[in-house]
Amino acid sequence: MERKSTKKTYTGQVVSDKMEKTIVVAITTKKLHGLYKKYVTDTKKVKAHDEKNEARIGDTVSVVECRPISKDKCWRLEKIVERAK
Repeated sequence: MERKSTKKTYTGQVVSDKMEKTIVVAITTKKLHGLYKKYVTDTKKVKAHDEKNEARIGDTVSVVECRPISKDKCWRLEKIVERAK
């Protein structure tokens, strides 16, 4: 019997890679405003653990929820979806 993962997974763009083994990923979502019926863009930045320092600014990456690694880091780099051009 296979267990289904309950961990959240998001796809976003790397906005900073200056820290050692850490990247900052901007996760953008579009929501329909209830009253005005227009799409509102919401951006959320999360710090993710990048063990091999392989992600660069502009890369599209997939991050997955994990145990707290530090005060701000509770996400882990799963894979690099697309490299920056």
